Amino acid sequence: MPDTALPPVARPIRGGVHAALQHESAAGHVTGAARYIDDLPELPGTLHAAVRLSDKPHARIVGVDAGPARLAPGVAVVLTADDVPGELDIGAVMPGDPVLASGLVEYAGQAVVAVAADSMMRARAAAKLVEVYYEELPAILTAEQALEAGAMVSPPITMARGDAAAAVSAAPHRLTGTLEIGGQDHFYLESHIAYAIPRDDGDLLVHSSTQHPSEVQHAVAKVLGIPMHSVAVECRRMGGGFGGKESQPAQIACIAALLARATGRPVKFRLDRDDDMLMTGKRHDFHVRYDVGFDADGRIRGLEMDLAGRCGMSLDLSNGVVDRAMFHADNAYFLPAARVTGHRCKTHTVSNTAFRGFGGPQGMAAIEHVVDEIARSLGKDPLAVRRANLYGGGLGGSPGRDTTHYGMRVSEPDLLAELIDEIERSSDYRRRREGIAAFNAANSVLKKGLALTPVKFGISFTVKHLNQASALVHVYTDGSVQVNHGGTEMGQGIHTKIAQIVAEEFQIDIDRVRVTASTTEKVPNAPPTAASAGTDLNGHAARLAARAIRNRLTDWVAGHCKVGAEAVMFRDNAVFAGNHAMGFAELAKKAHLDRVHLSATGHYTTPKIWWDREKGRGHPFFYFACGVAVAEAVIDTLTGEYRFPRVDLLHDCSGSINPAIDLGQVEGAFVQGLGWLTSEELWWDGQGRLRTHAPSTYKIPTSRCLPEDFRVRLFDARPNREETIHRSKAVGEPPLMLALSGWLALKDAVAAVGDHRVPVRLDAPATPERVLLAVEAVRAAAKAAGAA
Repeated sequence: MPDTALPPVARPIRGGVHAALQHESAAGHVTGAARYIDDLPELPGTLHAAVRLSDKPHARIVGVDAGPARLAPGVAVVLTADDVPGELDIGAVMPGDPVLASGLVEYAGQAVVAVAADSMMRARAAAKLVEVYYEELPAILTAEQALEAGAMVSPPITMARGDAAAAVSAAPHRLTGTLEIGGQDHFYLESHIAYAIPRDDGDLLVHSSTQHPSEVQHAVAKVLGIPMHSVAVECRRMGGGFGGKESQPAQIACIAALLARATGRPVKFRLDRDDDMLMTGKRHDFHVRYDVGFDADGRIRGLEMDLAGRCGMSLDLSNGVVDRAMFHADNAYFLPAARVTGHRCKTHTVSNTAFRGFGGPQGMAAIEHVVDEIARSLGKDPLAVRRANLYGGGLGGSPGRDTTHYGMRVSEPDLLAELIDEIERSSDYRRRREGIAAFNAANSVLKKGLALTPVKFGISFTVKHLNQASALVHVYTDGSVQVNHGGTEMGQGIHTKIAQIVAEEFQIDIDRVRVTASTTEKVPNAPPTAASAGTDLNGHAARLAARAIRNRLTDWVAGHCKVGAEAVMFRDNAVFAGNHAMGFAELAKKAHLDRVHLSATGHYTTPKIWWDREKGRGHPFFYFACGVAVAEAVIDTLTGEYRFPRVDLLHDCSGSINPAIDLGQVEGAFVQGLGWLTSEELWWDGQGRLRTHAPSTYKIPTSRCLPEDFRVRLFDARPNREETIHRSKAVGEPPLMLALSGWLALKDAVAAVGDHRVPVRLDAPATPERVLLAVEAVRAAAKAAGAA
C-alpha cells in the first residue's frame, strides 16, 4: 500500500446522504428515454392479451360461447377458468379473487375469458366476440346497503378506551352526524401491464408493473401449479403505483402467464385506460357515523365513531385499510374516551385496494370533520379547537395526553404544537383570518375560507411480518458498486435514495453506485413497496450489506497496513490507515486479489412493532410522521366553482435522505389529496356499472388546479428519535392528508354564506356541484333562521 497522505483520487464525495439530487431517471422521464415494460423490445412470436369483462354486477354464469373468438383472425388461444392448471384463486390475504370468473360474477368489469392473438387490436376485437350468458342476482352496491344487509367481507372490529358512551352522555355538549367520503382512482400514467416470457424447463420470466414482485411470483406459481423457484418477476420502474399496483398486478400477470403457458409463446397483457379503471380497485369510499361529546372549549370528552368502508366483492387488502382508518381516527388529537368500530362492507363492485395513505386519509377526514363541526357549533375558530385537542400536556391539557385510543404512546406530542406554531406564524394566519372576514363582509358573490390542519401518520406496516427487507450489494474490482433491494421504483425516488445510502457507507461518489431492476431472482420474499416504509426498510438492508463488505475491507486494510481496525477510515473516495492511503477502486482490486469476498446481503427488521388485533391494543407503528397545512379557498356562490389562492405546507422529514425528492413528494401528495377531496368523483349507476372510467368522465387535478401561491417547506429542526435510516422520516403518504386543509377551507367559505351561524354539510369530494348545493342549503337555513 503506498505511503502517501492523500491519494490522487481523494476528494469529497458527490451525492451522499442529505444531498439534494435529482431522481436517477429524471432525464429519462423528461426525454422519454426511460424504458417501461411496454418499451421493451418484443420477442419474436409475442402474442397480445385481452379479456372479456362482465357487464353484470352479480350473476351466475350459465353459459359461455367463445367459438366466434377462437375463429377470429390472429387468435392463438382462448381460456376460461376451466383451463387454469393450478389454483384459480389469487386472493392476496384470503381467498375470494379468482383469476377468471368461475360460475359467478360479482362486479361489472370482472374478467371472465382471456384471449391471446398476434396483435393487441385483434385480441381486443376477439374478446368482444365472446358471449356470456347470465342469471342475474340481487346486487348490493353501497356501504349503507351492506350495513343494512349485514354483508361483510370480514367481521367488524373495535378499538376502544374508557366508556365512550358514558363520556358522550355526560359531556356539556353533544353532536351526532354522518359523513360520506368518496373513493379515488389511482390514475397512474402507466396502466397495468405484464409481459410473460417462457424459459427453458417450464420456467417463466414475468416483467410486471408491480409494487410487490414477490406477490406476483407467488400468484403466478399458484395458477400454473409450479414452484415459485420456476417463476422470476422483474420490475425496473413503474409509471406510478400509489398502492394500485400492490395486490392487483397479480391478476394481470397471471393472465399473461396462463396464456404464455398455453401457447409456449411470450404474451404481453396491457390494459387500456377504460379497462384498467373498470377491472381494478380504488381507494375505499367510507360512510361515517359519529356521536361526540365535548366541553365549552371544544375539548373532546368522548367519541363513538363507525367507519364503514366499501370493500367490494372480496377482502383484498381491506382489513388493513379499514384498520388503518381506525388507527387514524384520532389524527393529531387525544381522545380520553373513544370507541371506534370498523366495518368491512361487501358490495358487488370491484374490490377496493391500497391507495396512498391506506385508509389513514379517510380516518383523518372523519375526525377533522368532527373537530370542525365542534368548532362551528361553539362559534369558535376551528384552529382554537384543534389546539385544545392536540396530543401533549402543554396546551391547557393535563399531563398524560400522549397515548392513542389503541394504547400506543406518541413519543413526540409536542412536535405537533411546534409545527402549528411555526406555520401559523409563517402563513400569517391571524392577519389573513381577519382579512378574509372583511372580504366576505364586502362581497356577496365570492366568499373566502381558511383552514389549518395537522397530520400525524403512523409509519410501518401494521402486519408485523411485512416489516422486513433484504438487499444484495456487489463491489466490483474497478470500485463500482451494484445494489439490488426488495423495493420497487414507481417514481418516488427509492433507487436514488438507496444509491445515496450505499455511497455514504463506502464514502464514494454516487455515480459509482448502480441500483438495478427489482427482481425476485436476487432478493426473494420481499414485502411490497408501500406504507411509506420503502426507504426505511430497504435503506437499512442496503446499508447493512454495504457495511458487511466495508468491515471485510477494513479488516484487510488493517492487516495489510499493520494497524488496528479503529485506525482505518473510509472518506473522500478513499481509505486511510495511519500514514497509508488508497483510492477505493485500488482497494477493491487489491482486496479481491487477496481473496476478500466483495459481495454481501443485508437483512433488516423494524423493531418495536406489535399488534393484538383482537384486543385492539399494541404498538403498530415505529414512529409518526407529522406535518401541517394552511389552505385558503375562494368560491363563486353562484356556480360553486372555486380556486385556491394560497397554500402553505410544512412537513417533518427530519434528516431527509434527499430533500429535493422529498420536496417533490410533498407537493405531489398534496395535489393528489386535493384531487381526492375536491374533483375526483367515482360514480356507479344503478346496475353497478362504473360510468367514470376514462379521462373524459373522471376529473384528475391539472395544472390549473394548483394553488396560485404554493409554499412548501421541509421541517428538519430535530432528528427522528427512533433509529431510522440516518434518522430520516418517511414522506410518501403523510403529505397527502395535508390536503384536508383545502377541503375544510372550502367548507369555511361555504359557512361564510350564512355568516358562520348555520351548519354546513360538505361531503367529499367537494365538487363544484356539491359546493353549490351546500351554498344553497346554507342560504335556505340562514333565511329560515332569520324568519324564525
